[in-house]
Amino acid sequence: MMKKLQKLGKALMLPVAALPICGILMGLGYAIAPGVMGVPGAATSGALYNIGFLLVKAGGALIDNMAWLFVIGVAVGLSDDRDGTSALAGLVSWLMMTNLLSTGVVTTLMPAIADDPVKTLAFDKIQNVFIAIIAGIIGSACYNRFKNAKLPDWLAFFSGKRCVAIVTGLVSIVVSVVLLFVWPIIFGALVSVGEAIIGMEGIGAGIYAFLNRLLIPTGLHHALNNVFWFDTIGLGDLSHYWAGDVTGQNGVTWSLGMYMSGFFPCMMFGVFGAALAMIKTAKNKKAAIGLVLSAAICAFICGVTEPFEFGFMFLCFPLYIVYAALYGIFTVITYYVGFRAGFCFSAGATDLVFSSFLPAANNTLMIIPLGIAAFVVFYLVFYFAITKFNLKTPGREDEEADFAEADKNATLANNDFTAIAAAVLEGLGGKENVASLDNCITRLRIEVKDGTQVNEKKIKAAGVAGVMRPSQTAIQVIIGTKVQFVADEMAKML
Repeated sequence: MMKKLQKLGKALMLPVAALPICGILMGLGYAIAPGVMGVPGAATSGALYNIGFLLVKAGGALIDNMAWLFVIGVAVGLSDDRDGTSALAGLVSWLMMTNLLSTGVVTTLMPAIADDPVKTLAFDKIQNVFIAIIAGIIGSACYNRFKNAKLPDWLAFFSGKRCVAIVTGLVSIVVSVVLLFVWPIIFGALVSVGEAIIGMEGIGAGIYAFLNRLLIPTGLHHALNNVFWFDTIGLGDLSHYWAGDVTGQNGVTWSLGMYMSGFFPCMMFGVFGAALAMIKTAKNKKAAIGLVLSAAICAFICGVTEPFEFGFMFLCFPLYIVYAALYGIFTVITYYVGFRAGFCFSAGATDLVFSSFLPAANNTLMIIPLGIAAFVVFYLVFYFAITKFNLKTPGREDEEADFAEADKNATLANNDFTAIAAAVLEGLGGKENVASLDNCITRLRIEVKDGTQVNEKKIKAAGVAGVMRPSQTAIQVIIGTKVQFVADEMAKML
């Protein structure tokens, strides 16, 4: 099970890598043109506004359609040979499920749902990352299972890869029927949890923050967000904050901003501390820096944390639970020290600056000690957990930790990738003996059918840096940073 989750985590790296720059663009855009996010009194025209608007829309093109990236990334990443047909199958599943589970279709099939605001809200939020991941898994599974399917002669045109999308569509209908009944129950249960913790003051805010982060992988955090941030049940922490209200006015009976404030020290500084711990403990530091540092910058500027979170949540979910718990703890702390801030987009520096001018803002400079504390605590907790339990954060996946030094300076004898791939393939016993081919940042990872046919001397003679065998049928060929070129050539031969 853990191996499958790690494979899913690796598949998510492809779409996640596209997100940090988009988050940074949006943060800069909001900083230049706060009027784009509705800051009271901010300009809504002029050259600066247009530049900021352009940057926000450029970044939002991917951030707002993140689910599409995850569908394709998961479908391709989990397929046996990274074929584009799997991406098409994932897209088919996504379009099928999100259409069948859209509010309009669901209320037509089951009119009673239209009278239930919670169930209606559940299906309004169906286009989320959780459904995207499910669609990607369905697409890749159908591709892996049916890509070589042989149909009767009169249906021969639909044999092989052409039947993958058809099967995917049928499977997606079945899954949609299941979700039609399951999704609103889960969503409604979370709304009930949110209602139950409203009267618990700071502790309740902490529980909410913990659940908010914990539910990010499923997309069900929207259920709680609508309870606390918007006027779903008469609360509306976010909407009242940006309307310029204060506690005790216009129906605000709680400490306004309490359900947003705790996210600021965590997203702006805590993520940076956790990222530094990952970099310090990584064996492949270049890989870790490339992913988590850019993600941390993105989180600091505009509060987009998904590039950081999806980078490790499936690689080591226990650490993600700890990460969510830290959000809960710091939210309780911010409540009792009186720090209040709000956000329109998310809890980054951009929103902090502009929210500080609104009436409900309080003790804004407390972000400095809170931020320093979050940075230190996140760093120490992550560093301890990663080293103590040997967690597979970015740069530490699988066997990379044990052979990082050998990989770091690995080079090929020459740059004739085709010849190297052919020689390695021959040493593996030929293409008939290869069950699967994959690669990480520096290695070819191959599963063979018969381990006795593998000739390690032949593989090493190809000019590679080394060979290791985690098991009788698992072969890892250490190539170095040019591994992708060799993998591509070998994939063609297979």
